[in-house]
Amino acid sequence: MRVHLINPSEVSFGTAVITPRWLYVLAAATPKSFGDPCLVDETLEAVDLAQIQPGDIVGIGIHTANALRGYKIGKMARERGAYVVFGGIHATLYPNEAHELGGANAVVKGDGDVAWSHVLSDCSQGSPLPVYEGGRIEASEFLPARWDLVPRKSYMWASVQTVRGCPKHCSFCSVWRTDGQRPRQRSSDVVIEEIVQLRRLGFRFIALADDNFYPVTLTDLRLAEEQHNALRVHELKAIRAERFALMGRLAQLPPDTIFFTQITMEAAEDTEFLDAMQAARIKGALVGVESVTPEGLKDVYKEFNAAGEALVERLRTFRRHGVYVLGSFIFGLPSDRPETFDATAIAAAQAEVAFAQFVTLTPYPGTVDFMRWEKTMEGSPIQIAGIPITRRWLIPQEVRPKLYRPHPTMSAEEIRSHTQAVWDTFYSLKSVWLRSRFIKSLRARMAFVLISKIYRQMYADTGIATDSARVSRSSRWARWLAKPCQRLFAAPAMPHLKLP
Repeated sequence: MRVHLINPSEVSFGTAVITPRWLYVLAAATPKSFGDPCLVDETLEAVDLAQIQPGDIVGIGIHTANALRGYKIGKMARERGAYVVFGGIHATLYPNEAHELGGANAVVKGDGDVAWSHVLSDCSQGSPLPVYEGGRIEASEFLPARWDLVPRKSYMWASVQTVRGCPKHCSFCSVWRTDGQRPRQRSSDVVIEEIVQLRRLGFRFIALADDNFYPVTLTDLRLAEEQHNALRVHELKAIRAERFALMGRLAQLPPDTIFFTQITMEAAEDTEFLDAMQAARIKGALVGVESVTPEGLKDVYKEFNAAGEALVERLRTFRRHGVYVLGSFIFGLPSDRPETFDATAIAAAQAEVAFAQFVTLTPYPGTVDFMRWEKTMEGSPIQIAGIPITRRWLIPQEVRPKLYRPHPTMSAEEIRSHTQAVWDTFYSLKSVWLRSRFIKSLRARMAFVLISKIYRQMYADTGIATDSARVSRSSRWARWLAKPCQRLFAAPAMPHLKLP
């Protein structure tokens, strides 16, 4: 009996940007009696089903975008006589679907760090439960990943998690509903141990793969103090102090170690926090800008963000403090108009964000947006390939629509074409080269250009392109560019590096 862990993907690039952390965490959760699991990341290469034998245990982690591929793998593995177990955010939301369409013997809902060993034990005895409630475990129970199993030359960046959960409640995001709004924060000791292990292996670029690296804002503290809630103030200050303690430890690592994370725009008001990030060499951060207009921010329940000139100034604040932004923008909001696209492109350029992603409004399960959309579609006869539109992730990739919510003034094709144009403009070679001016060395500038082009090929054309031919062409380009880019990001191993 062998354990297989599979990260499904419709497209394989040969080299990936960031390690899929869950694979290596569940590898750590696999008891030694089962041996080392076979890890398959399909963003690298497709699974070889011949490796799966009767009686093996196959764990498949899915989110909504790769659920259909995951179900295909699950059914094929089940037909080969393996025990099939699904986990991940989508399986947590739709456990019955994994059973009906994916051939699941079992589904793990919530965190798998603790539950996985119970699943394996039950499967080995031939009696898996239909559902395991992993729940939301405390940070002290989070497992460090088995990085000794990672194929070092297949990934540009490694990933470490420092906190789960997000106190916000954005309408398009499911994290606060699935992972909770209470930050579950790991101690700096265990985080540093994992990062040092990765640096010993030669990873110097590391993503802090958190739901929100900035879980306590100055506004949170002010409101708790105004409410004279001493217990809450103490709790918030403790979380904040641990963040600073972690960043202080990161600053003591070798100076070529670079970090990237995800935070909310409110961090721009907290220059002490930004300065600590700079000292820790957290040089990049994904910031959910979402919209450049007040109306758009209201659409997504994110009115705590800034708009217009205030938005540009906030984003520039990050750069002034040494943090370079990957701005995330959403198109297709009810308040959007044709001029919104140009305004967004201009704002992104004026704000000097290093990278940007321009996504179309898509209702994801577990979000407020999805529940509202699903309700408006009740009784709708709309089906594609025999699949109700409200189960869009089950529609075959080649006929899956690009947009799902009707817009009050624009057609789906108008929104798609405008979005594509913004991607094309922002990631033109001229624009990318100009944005790279802040980088000193030619080698680093070339790495910036390469990763910009790869990012554009992987996340634009493969997501919003008009036809499969363009998707295939972009996949080939991404595969061709990825290898030299990986070499640019690699660093010599430091096997004797000590903990700071």
